[in-house]
Amino acid sequence: MNNPTLTNISSETYLNHLLQQCQESSPIIDTDYLHSLRKNAVSQVKELTLPNKKDEEWRFTDISALYQLEFKKATPQTVTQKVIDNFILPEAKQSYVVFVNGEYVSELSNVSALPQDVYVGNLSYLSDTQTDKISNYLGKSEGEKDTFTALNTAGFKDAAVVWVNKNIAVETPIQVLFLAIGNDTPTLIQPRTLVIAETGSSATLIEYYGTITEHCSDEEQNHPYLTNSATEIWLDNNAKINHNRIQRELGDSFHIGRSSITQNQDSHYTCNEVNLGAKVSRHSLQIWQNGTQTESHLNGLTMIDHQQIADTHTAVCLNHPYGITHQLHKCIIDGNGHGVFNGKIFVPKPAQLTNATQLNRNLLLSPKARINTKPELQITADNVKCSHGATISQLEADELFYLQSRGLNEIDARHLLIDAFAAEILERIPLKSLQQRLTQCVVCRTAEE
Repeated sequence: MNNPTLTNISSETYLNHLLQQCQESSPIIDTDYLHSLRKNAVSQVKELTLPNKKDEEWRFTDISALYQLEFKKATPQTVTQKVIDNFILPEAKQSYVVFVNGEYVSELSNVSALPQDVYVGNLSYLSDTQTDKISNYLGKSEGEKDTFTALNTAGFKDAAVVWVNKNIAVETPIQVLFLAIGNDTPTLIQPRTLVIAETGSSATLIEYYGTITEHCSDEEQNHPYLTNSATEIWLDNNAKINHNRIQRELGDSFHIGRSSITQNQDSHYTCNEVNLGAKVSRHSLQIWQNGTQTESHLNGLTMIDHQQIADTHTAVCLNHPYGITHQLHKCIIDGNGHGVFNGKIFVPKPAQLTNATQLNRNLLLSPKARINTKPELQITADNVKCSHGATISQLEADELFYLQSRGLNEIDARHLLIDAFAAEILERIPLKSLQQRLTQCVVCRTAEE
């Protein structure tokens, strides 16, 4: 493989190439568990295949462009504090960690505002007790093992770790910043995140994926890279996590991410997800409710244009009585954009008195915009309150007419309706500065019509 563009290469050969790139680095800390975890992942990859449109879970998502690039392992990059300051939210000025191309940069990170009973950093600075306990969490999430997650486990060198001790309420938001820097050679970047919220603890997390550029991050700049991320979040009894996941990758990049959430009794998990960037993106979110009176709230916004493809797959497994889950996911699609939503909620017989709702609303702004939506409820319990649905629409002519009759021109009327459609999700983000930044992104993209 001497050319960064590949043709006529078998899926097995390509997967072996990716695996080889994964194996060229070793864990940043030397433990038997991490070596065993990576070794088992390598074995899993060798038994798996790369997904394609013949696979049911991928049949609407065309990632063939990904397989034409010869990705090489990411190399360390130098970034200045001035650049980092542009990404850090005012609410998290002293509670953030920075990873560049998957490498932890301690000198650019600042967690001085966090209490002593909270650890935010990488694997290197874990206490001996935490290092001993890491085997209870890292790589232990339930669910099927997909190829890209196995590749991440086979090749991750380090991880962002957020560990909140028992009964600690973290008032300061914690920002985990993953920056990608592409170059002329297609780059493979594999971020890893581990969040542990012990009994009675609470925290707000911002998981931010972005890139350094002088232009809008959604634009193509001939520096393709693949961000293959994996996140595991563990909530013990009565723990609360507000998880804000923002994806603003480069316009010619690929972003494939998986988030695995495990909740114990009385825990509360909220995910506010916003996807704006990448040429092709896919995020799989899986939640296991492993206790009674567990709550999961999922809010999502996808906004794409041009030739972008954005795929959101979610699965919530309510395994005990009195479980609650509410999901609202919105897509705004313009140009030749293609959106995919597949949401599953499982309510087995033990999950009596469950309350579950799921709604996917889609706004198509051009004749060539597409959406494939598939909300699913699988219920065997007989005493539940569950509903699901999906809507696909364009801007309503009577709404545009009404706004124009009040003095707005047609362009401003369209922008107002689009911004209002997105605002329902953005307003659920608990940080005002992040709300404002994302709202401005929506306004800018709307103005490009």
